[in-house]
Amino acid sequence: MEHENPAATRPATAEWPAALPAVQVRVARPTDRLDEVVHFYRDGLGLPELFRFEEHAGYSGVMLGLPGAAYHLEFTSHVDGSPCPAPTADNLLVLYFAGPADRDAVAERLAALGHGPVEPENPYWATRGAVTVEDPDGWRVVLAPEPVFS
Repeated sequence: MEHENPAATRPATAEWPAALPAVQVRVARPTDRLDEVVHFYRDGLGLPELFRFEEHAGYSGVMLGLPGAAYHLEFTSHVDGSPCPAPTADNLLVLYFAGPADRDAVAERLAALGHGPVEPENPYWATRGAVTVEDPDGWRVVLAPEPVFS
């Protein structure tokens, strides 16, 4: 069921709200396949590697930029394994592109690494022309051909 997005009528802002004066955002998650996951996000999606650490209190990890250091993803592994449950088909990282050509270039690079498109859980993405792929842990990335709002 498609519905209007009320946020689409509001202008986006590059400024953080005064009530949340954060200067960096990190989304972090554990994995038992650190090398494979980094290969997917760094070499497949094209995110630059910002920092890497090993054996810090049993943890190793890699931070990848979205873009640069202000927004980044962190993937960690622990010597005892990950306590993280498997994701659902609707746990998503959505990346919006300026057009279908950019979306296609990234989708083709991922497919060449063995990560072809999968059927989205939510049919909304297919109706918008988005391509959904899974990383080595089963977490999904949506490659949308255009921004929802700007």
